[in-house]
Amino acid sequence: MNFEKMTIVETLQGLKAGTFTSVDVVKGLLAVMEASQATIHAYVTIDAEGALKQAAECDRMRAEGVDLPLLGVPIAIKDNMNVIGQPCTASSRILEGYKAPYDATVIAKLRAAGAIFLGRTNMDEFALGSTTQTSGFGPTENPVARGCIPGGSSGGSAAAVGGDLAICALGSDTGGSIRQPASHCGLVGVKPTYGRVSRYGVVACASSLDQVGPMTKTVEDAALLLNVISGVDPMDATCLDVPVPDYTQAWAKADVEKPLAGMTIGLPVEYYGEGIDPEVRALVEDAKQRAVALGATLKEVSLPHSDYGIPTYYICMTAEISANLARFDSVRYGMRVQCDDVIEQYKRTRAEGFGAEVKRRVLLGTFVLSSGYYDAYYNRAQKVRTLIRQDLEAAFKECDCLLSAVTPEPAWPLGVYQNDPIRNYLSDVLTVAANLSGCSAIAIPAGKTKEGKPVGVQLIGPNFGEMTLFKVAKALEIAR
Repeated sequence: MNFEKMTIVETLQGLKAGTFTSVDVVKGLLAVMEASQATIHAYVTIDAEGALKQAAECDRMRAEGVDLPLLGVPIAIKDNMNVIGQPCTASSRILEGYKAPYDATVIAKLRAAGAIFLGRTNMDEFALGSTTQTSGFGPTENPVARGCIPGGSSGGSAAAVGGDLAICALGSDTGGSIRQPASHCGLVGVKPTYGRVSRYGVVACASSLDQVGPMTKTVEDAALLLNVISGVDPMDATCLDVPVPDYTQAWAKADVEKPLAGMTIGLPVEYYGEGIDPEVRALVEDAKQRAVALGATLKEVSLPHSDYGIPTYYICMTAEISANLARFDSVRYGMRVQCDDVIEQYKRTRAEGFGAEVKRRVLLGTFVLSSGYYDAYYNRAQKVRTLIRQDLEAAFKECDCLLSAVTPEPAWPLGVYQNDPIRNYLSDVLTVAANLSGCSAIAIPAGKTKEGKPVGVQLIGPNFGEMTLFKVAKALEIAR
């Protein structure tokens, strides 16, 4: 049985029916995971022994009548989330050998729901990148579009699920880091509303932008996973105490033939201009027409400050990175280059432990926060960030959600643009607004190019608008 090709729903159905056991599923996945490591390199570390022990325990619990939302379902975890006893390196050499002393809140919630942790997926170092080529442990290859990037920074998680090396995975999204790799690997990826999911125990990239979310094969799987990881957390002051609905009910009462009847979907004119690959544009156009056939009304809207999204994002994000990565100082934990002088030790450890992209963004962030430049750059960027949020709020007064491409072009070959940071940064142009504003967003498969490269479409919703996004996403998924 091809366990690796199953969805969460299919896995739970088989486990409940007794068709197979959790141990069977984990053994099947481990076989394909280990066989692919030399080529795809989706995982940084694989916890085969631990996963099999967890699977045996899940089988025992099920035999005793225990029923949990994810009992016996294996999941891959991005390497920036603490899983007690497992390495947590954020794919950086500076944290090589570090093992998590506690569970992140999202991990604790998954564990309580009965999930099994397969291993740690590769990522751009400290989530700084859009290709998973900046990892300190080597790049990941796209398993669907071979020879190409999987996207990033959650590229390992996307490659694991897209390549049938995991049933589902968690990623984190700072400026599109779930949605962009989901698009490149043909997956569903959810960036929840800021504050919907706890960040406690997640290695910080940019604290006001980061959100953990699911990466799955179907919309229903994403809804199931988001149900489990959402909710208030006393350990995270930015996690909001807002009731969590059952996201799997988002499409329950929809009309079978016209599930989107009465809904208005906005088309931001700034997201449909020059620079969009023709094949991407055609697949987005197809999604628009499907939405109309399902009963939705399309309406053009404007997000007038869109041109400032990328510069605003890269000022705010790098400033927070500069502050967050200051904790890796060779003294408390992680890599240490031994020197007689503590200042020299600090310098040499960071010089050898951080990769080129991390250094680039730390320097940029330190610059925009420095005396004489704070008002000119950082303070002004915060003001523009408010304008971007207000643009989206105004748009949501006219429509239920927005629809656009996820990225301007499909996955490109590994190595291309690797030495062109500006070109890489521009790949986030359609995704950063959701992070800057904190609102909800989802990427779903739209089809493939003539070369077989997956392309996704993005839906952006208001704060806590996940129910709306799931309803639209499910309807488009069924109709594709």
